[in-house]
Amino acid sequence: MERYRNSGGESGVSAFEISTDNIRVKFSTGSVYKYSYRKAGNGHVEQMKILARHGKGLNSYINRHVKFLYD
Repeated sequence: MERYRNSGGESGVSAFEISTDNIRVKFSTGSVYKYSYRKAGNGHVEQMKILARHGKGLNSYINRHVKFLYD
């Protein structure tokens, strides 16, 4: 997994792993959740990939849009 940059300084996300049709997100609690095209939708997953690479806004996005849409 790649370490999440956390530019905002207070994210609950600590790392991520991007695949073609999903993103796995590791939270500071140690829990890992996989968000896929099948469950969260292509648009959400692609936006999460952008935010993960940018290092800012991923945790907020998850809480607002896909919180319970993990595999």
